[in-house]
Amino acid sequence: MEQRKEPRFPVEFGSSFSSANVISGDGTVNDLSVRGCRVFSLVEVKPGTALQLRIHTVDHEPPIHISQAVVRWCRTGNFGCEFVNLSPDEWARLHHMIRDLKVHPFQRDQEDTEVT
Repeated sequence: MEQRKEPRFPVEFGSSFSSANVISGDGTVNDLSVRGCRVFSLVEVKPGTALQLRIHTVDHEPPIHISQAVVRWCRTGNFGCEFVNLSPDEWARLHHMIRDLKVHPFQRDQEDTEVT
C-alpha cells in the first residue's frame, strides 16, 4: 500500500468544478492536502479527467482556484484529485490554509487557556 507524502485534513468545504469536455458540478471537498483532495459529488467523473477546481473555504473570500486537478480515482459519489497546476498566489493560499489546519487545535487550546 502506498504511503501518503502529505498529511490530509478532514474538512467540509463547498466546491465547484468543470472541465474542457463540459463536465461540471458541485461537491464537498474532504481530506484536503497540499497535493490533492477527495470530492463528494453526485456528478460522475472518470479517472484521468482534468478539472478546474474551486474550493470555497470561507464566505468572505474568493474560492481557492486550482487551474488543473487530475482525477486519479472515482467511486460512487466521490473522486480523488491530484493538484497539478495552480498559480503562485493560489499555491500560497492553499499552503496558508493547510498551515492553519495543522495549527488550529493548538491555537484553540491556547486561546481556551488564556481565557480562563
